[in-house]
Amino acid sequence: MVRASGRPIFQDIRKLSFDYVPKRMPHREKQRKALETLFRPLLEARVSQNAFLVGHVGTGKTHLSTRFALDFEQEAARKNRTVRHVLVNCRQRMTDDAVLLAILKTWDDRYPDRGFSIPEKLSALRKHLERSHAHMIVVLDEADVLIRKSSDLIYALTRFDEEYEAPQGSVSVVLISQRDVLPFLDPATLSTFRRSNMVEFGKYSQEELVDILDDRVKTAFFPDVVPEDVVQLIADIAAEGGDARYAIEILQKAGELALDENLREVRPEQVREARAVTHALLSRESLEGLDRPKRMALLAIARKLEKKAYVTTGEAEEAYAVVCEEYGANKRRHTQFWKYLQDLDLLGFVVAKPSGEGVTGKTTIISLQDVPAKPLIESLEASLAR
Repeated sequence: MVRASGRPIFQDIRKLSFDYVPKRMPHREKQRKALETLFRPLLEARVSQNAFLVGHVGTGKTHLSTRFALDFEQEAARKNRTVRHVLVNCRQRMTDDAVLLAILKTWDDRYPDRGFSIPEKLSALRKHLERSHAHMIVVLDEADVLIRKSSDLIYALTRFDEEYEAPQGSVSVVLISQRDVLPFLDPATLSTFRRSNMVEFGKYSQEELVDILDDRVKTAFFPDVVPEDVVQLIADIAAEGGDARYAIEILQKAGELALDENLREVRPEQVREARAVTHALLSRESLEGLDRPKRMALLAIARKLEKKAYVTTGEAEEAYAVVCEEYGANKRRHTQFWKYLQDLDLLGFVVAKPSGEGVTGKTTIISLQDVPAKPLIESLEASLAR
């Protein structure tokens, strides 16, 4: 990107996107080696493996699992083995059926969205794997969202090889979560995930965030656009949560602000402005993972909570009716709105809990604990307008 003055800012802004997976991941060598050790039997003896990656948001779990899977595929090819991987975000696909459909689409993008049961879909997956003599690594990101509803599919995938004595195709499963989900697995599924297969991701330190940001600055910006003190400031801001994703998001936004203001370089003031409009829990990825009806339900709740600590389900539903009318959408019935509320709670956007003493009757009260209402409203309104 070049400004009117001719001074370039971004060399390749795609290097700052959530989807970009760098070949080098600073300060994740230990976790990388742990995965290599866990999956070595797959290459040496064709034995399926399962792993569980746990750590706070922005600690590199998703990127490392993708980088590892890509490199593992290449290593397998050198040994004349076919390995494929698929990454499924369970925030965006919250049911067994939706996850399995995403897996099948990697083999056949024309596979019908409806009309087949889960057993039929599993059978179709087996046929693809056997026909290709392939092994598949299924990475389930934000797996706790799926597991808290059901672990049936995870059980089926981890026991995928047991129907045949010498399967031509097999499956390994990698679960990714911000919290320990093993206690939520039923005993049968839990038996396939040993504690020794858990790989933990700690929060990044300020120094580690500087190294990560330096790498992105070199590949995303032109030389001398982002001074070292700006990198240090961003790392200081993100160090409290140890969140590299948040740091990179601030870096991108600061660069965009410098571009808009026709500056020769990114300055500390642009970093401060970027921080003001960037919130880790309001990332584009988080909101874009919600379908339009859930966004409208969340907008209704946020508007009611802008001046209150808690609202009841009834109050939220009244506001939801207003939002539906505003955006020309059909208001869903109470049972559907209740399902939206449960999903938003499960995804961490709201906290819904039974009312305590002092509230007449039994109801559910809703709050926003981590996300400020005003920027959430602004983000949702902009998203719905698009």
